[in-house]
Amino acid sequence: MQKQNQDCIFCQIIAGKIPPGKGKVYDDENFIGILDLHPKVEGHTLIIAKNHYKTLLDIPTHLGNELQEAIKTISLNLIKEEKAAGVNVLSNIGETAGQVIHHCHIHIIPRKKDDGIQVLS
Repeated sequence: MQKQNQDCIFCQIIAGKIPPGKGKVYDDENFIGILDLHPKVEGHTLIIAKNHYKTLLDIPTHLGNELQEAIKTISLNLIKEEKAAGVNVLSNIGETAGQVIHHCHIHIIPRKKDDGIQVLS
């Protein structure tokens, strides 16, 4: 596993070389949460691994609880702030599934009743 990749935009954000999109909303030892630069809706957040793992399948199992805590914290904050009544938690794994940036990240998409967003279920 490679700690950082100089050509990766998410690694550059984590290293502080470029700003974190529209702002950082979460930070712990192994993950950050930033507001998506091109959000589907207000509050659309990305949880990004601080080390360079290509996909969710590459993250060590021992980081699973910490990742779940990040998902839970950000999602509950969106609900508490009334930016969502629920959330979709998505990870695109591989280009065929829509992964554009090859650095593990999770999308948290805030949802409200009748918001018109279409997500596969």
